[in-house]
Order: sequence, then C-alpha cells, then structure tokens
Amino acid sequence: MKLTIKQNKLMEHLNYVIRGISNKNLIPILNCIKFELTNDGLYLMSTDNEVAIKTFINKNDIDNIDTTGEIVVSGRYIYEIIRKLPNELINIEEVVDSKLYIYTQNSSFHLNCNNVSEFPNLELEDSKTPVYISQKLFKNIIIQTSFATSTQESRPILTGINFHFEGNVLECTATDSYRLAKKTVEIQSLLQDATDIVIPTKNLNELIRLFNDEDEQLEMHVFNNKVIFKFSSIIMMSRLINGTYPNTSKLIPTEFELTMRVNYRDFFNSIDRASLLTNEADKNTIKLQSKGNEIIVSSNIPEIGNVEEKLNVQKNHDQEIKIAFSSKYMMDALKSFESEEVELLFNGEIKPIILKNPESDNLIQLILPIRTY
Repeated sequence: MKLTIKQNKLMEHLNYVIRGISNKNLIPILNCIKFELTNDGLYLMSTDNEVAIKTFINKNDIDNIDTTGEIVVSGRYIYEIIRKLPNELINIEEVVDSKLYIYTQNSSFHLNCNNVSEFPNLELEDSKTPVYISQKLFKNIIIQTSFATSTQESRPILTGINFHFEGNVLECTATDSYRLAKKTVEIQSLLQDATDIVIPTKNLNELIRLFNDEDEQLEMHVFNNKVIFKFSSIIMMSRLINGTYPNTSKLIPTEFELTMRVNYRDFFNSIDRASLLTNEADKNTIKLQSKGNEIIVSSNIPEIGNVEEKLNVQKNHDQEIKIAFSSKYMMDALKSFESEEVELLFNGEIKPIILKNPESDNLIQLILPIRTY
C-alpha cells in the first residue's frame, strides 16, 4: 500500500474514525484503525465492538495512489502523528516487516502494523426498509431528549433513548425514572411493523458530532441487535441495548387540574437565579407557589441565605399550587424548548409536572416533584 495525500483531507476523516476507538479497550486490535486502499479511494475503519465507524476518501481527493492494499495500525499514534504534521503532502507507505512509513519533506515516522486478519468484520450492510430523516431533525431529537437518560449502569435500558416507529411516526423517549423527555415527529419512511429499539445515548451523542452543518438526509438501517447510520461519506454502526423499555405512555396525564402559561426567558432566568441558593445534597430543590396571576419561585440554604423571584403567569382558573422540584431538572427541560412561552401543567403537589410548548404537543417534558411540604 502506498499513497500521497494532503494532511488536512486525511485529518478530516481521522477525526471521524477516532471516535470509534475506546481508550478503555484491553484488546489491542480494537484500538486500531484499518486503512484499506483501493483504486476507487481510501477506506478508514475503527470499532470497539459497541460502535463501528467507516469513512471513505474518494480517489479524486488523493494526490497519488501508487499501490493498493490494507494495513491496521494503532489509532491514537497515527492520529497524533498526522494531526501534528503541517498541512502539506504526506506519503504513507507499507514497508517490509509489517511497518508503516509516514513521511513528508522534513519528517518521517515508522509505526508497527497489526495483523489485518485480526481486525473485526464490521458487517455494515443495508436493511430492506431504511428510514430516512433529515440530519437537522435527528440532531434536534437527540438534543431535546438525551439529557433525561440515566447514567446509572444498574439499569442499562435507561441509559439509552427508546425509538418507537409506527407507520410514519417516530416517537423518541428518554427517562431516568425521575424525569422524562418525549419527542414525536413524522417521517417519510414506513416500516412494515411497529418497531422498538433502544440506542445507547453516548453513541447517539457521538453520531451527531459527526454531522456537518448541511441539512442532508440520514439513513437508518434497523436490525435486531444493531442500527446502522449512513450519511455523506460516513457509516456508523451502534449496538442496541437488550431488554424491554418501560411503558412510559401511562406516565403522561391527558387531563390537568391547573394550567399555567409563562414567558419562557423570564421563567428560565428566575429558576437559574433561584438555583444559586440550592445544593446537590438537597437535590437542588426550589419551590414554586402561585398567588393569583403571580408565581413565587424560592429557595434557601439555611446557613447561607434565601432567594425569592416573582413572575406574572396566565392561569386557566383560580386554583393555586404549591410544589417543589429540582432546579437542575427544570432548567435541563426548559433548554429543550424554542418557544417564547412555555406551558406548565399540574395535578397537585405530588403528581408529575408537565412542560410543553403551548403551540405544539410534539415535545413533552415530565419532572417528578420533590416532597418538602
């Protein structure tokens, strides 16, 4: 294998595949990047068995292809070498004794290669019925839900986002059992049967970091134990989380005792200021109390002091509410909205608080209250 390529072009694609390598992996071959040079161009591949990434550099973006071939080399070392070289032509050549020779006009490196046959077969095939969704919409879904997933490995199923496909509707749900985020969108594709999968949140966050700013189509190929994403010149595979996702549909009420509408920015800022006098030991608790067309947001740390914020609200009737919740959870939920106003829906001080955009039901946030009264 021998080629000449510009540093910035190779670096662009190394930035993609390096995300498929785990620093914690004890199996040496899974810390490697596979280079496969053909007459059509250069494929780069990486995997840690939970995620796999494959990217392609077209021959038109390669200055010279001398001889084709395959090599497998330490991912971190080649990444750092290429990153620190100047933006000029780089020569990459496989030489005797399983070594890779990387050289420019003023620099040269030799890296030991691994056995190509040991590198896993990635199996990045297509499904019969791919799902098509815009990258921009998909990214919004992840941003608006992923924060609500659990970080506790004791319940692995909750560390992912549940994708439920039915007809042309995609419903994405995330919960850590204290809060819930649910986004519903219409898609162009139709799967033959209702399909439920749970994708690890950390893998989805890595995926959306690979997106460019252009609003291109994303292909999803769903299988029993994995999902494959295709876009631009990149293919990414993620393993699915095994198990049955809890039925969360019954957690979201359809009727409410009290509805409030409040200016989004004013409410967020008041929660933000009130959170200054909270602490993690008390679950960042703040209190909300309504009095007529006004709400009072308050918090205190006995040994430090207290804060009180007042806001005007619109209520659907004269009933009052007195409730406490985590300021962190409330701010996380509020950040997912892009509306000028937000609707707060209550069924008493011990039932979940629901947040939504007054103009749309496609995004729902749920937060469990904290008992303090």
